[in-house]
Amino acid sequence: MNLACAVIDDEPLARECMVNYLREIDFLELAATGNNPVELSRILSEEKIDLIFLDIQMPVMNGIEFLKLTRDLPMVIITTAYPNYALEGFQFDVIDYLVKPITFNRFFKAVSKAKDFYLLKNRNSDKVSPQDNFDRHYFFIRCESRYERIFLDEILYIEAMQNYISIVTVKGKFITLLSMKNVEQNLAGHSFIRVHKSYIVSIPKIQTIENNEVVLPNHRIPVSRNYKEEVLGKVLSNKLWTR
Repeated sequence: MNLACAVIDDEPLARECMVNYLREIDFLELAATGNNPVELSRILSEEKIDLIFLDIQMPVMNGIEFLKLTRDLPMVIITTAYPNYALEGFQFDVIDYLVKPITFNRFFKAVSKAKDFYLLKNRNSDKVSPQDNFDRHYFFIRCESRYERIFLDEILYIEAMQNYISIVTVKGKFITLLSMKNVEQNLAGHSFIRVHKSYIVSIPKIQTIENNEVVLPNHRIPVSRNYKEEVLGKVLSNKLWTR
């Protein structure tokens, strides 16, 4: 499995750095490079692209404007010298946000996340037929000017972020204006559990309970002292084998 990549950056040195990094990783393949989002539009019309490395500050159109205007994009990793765009970038379900200068270790962590997401998404799409979608539990949330359908069985965890919540699924991250109390009430009766004042997790997605954390695919979520006994009881229930 190789991910076909497009590197879009108006700085030649930054673009060369990304290209050199991805050539070191066996599951990445350079498909195209470009100077701005207009070139990216042409690339997407001509090439099959799985992963885009997208700079923010570029001539003609910046990266955030491109994300706002373009639907059905492949996976996107933002690369920029401006960390203040991070929250806005994640509202468009980007895989990760890399702040320049980018180290190889940080780059590898981001593309590994993209690989895991790609494999999980394609495995799920192989298993679920269109008709099955009507039998699965889901709800809609508002994300800026659009409404997103969220399937309960795709949720990994939910995190409180002041007046917002972040719903992290196998397909990406969705940020919406809701309270944690409201979310917890709506999820009552489903396989979710509060593990911390700021976190609700999907019980079927828990792989490990270790010290004061639960481990999900590619995520470690803290478990507060007030919730630990309930978490152990509900997650382990009659599933724990003992002597």
